[in-house]
Amino acid sequence: MKRFFALIFCMGVFFAGAVNGFAQMADLEDLVLNPESFWNGDDGSGGFVSNGVTFGNSYNADWSSWDGFAYSNITDATSEGYGAQYNAIAGSGADGSEIYAVAYVSAFAGTLPTITLETEQKVTGAYFTNTNYAYYSMTKGDDFAKKFTAEDWFKLTITGLDADGAETGIVEFKLADGTQIVNDWIWVDLTALGAVKQLTFSLTSTDNGDWGMNTPSYFCMDSFNNAEKDDDDSSCFIRSVSSRSGNQ
Repeated sequence: MKRFFALIFCMGVFFAGAVNGFAQMADLEDLVLNPESFWNGDDGSGGFVSNGVTFGNSYNADWSSWDGFAYSNITDATSEGYGAQYNAIAGSGADGSEIYAVAYVSAFAGTLPTITLETEQKVTGAYFTNTNYAYYSMTKGDDFAKKFTAEDWFKLTITGLDADGAETGIVEFKLADGTQIVNDWIWVDLTALGAVKQLTFSLTSTDNGDWGMNTPSYFCMDSFNNAEKDDDDSSCFIRSVSSRSGNQ
């Protein structure tokens, strides 16, 4: 039986240091990119690995399209539209780092963006922010999506899976809540997922049409499974959690 509860986290609260089992921290700085560029899977490799953590990717050469995870070091936070799908609105990686992950959740993909760990383990969390594409779409509206009002939201759902593929729990984080749209890196605590082998990522929005979600279905992530989070971010957010008994 699942238990549902809401937690309010203030980002100025210190997060405890390294914990046993928090082994695979992927900050993506071990990856290589030319300046102001990105990797989107066009080499057909099916994903990339940072510190043993595998980020899944699917690339369609016929359509020059991709979904799952890419990575980028683009610092331009002002460009708008589809051409800025690889840009983190924060203008860099978390804490000023260079490389960060970009995820695209395609409505036509057979699978969700997925992270796979080498062994089943508890994870601490990760930093998340919007892409330029999604951020400016929500703040201004565009040809396909509306400008957000106080009633709108854009939500990331992270699901944990154990080594047998069974769900361990979910964490939900709002990349936009009304007109408060995330434009900096925000730490999201994932410890409530318990011990996981994989994590999947999905997006939902209040702006939907005949063909599904109108809000550009992208987000950025960095410093996955970091041992501790910095204590200099004083912003707050609300997340909701559903987890199985015994997996908190």
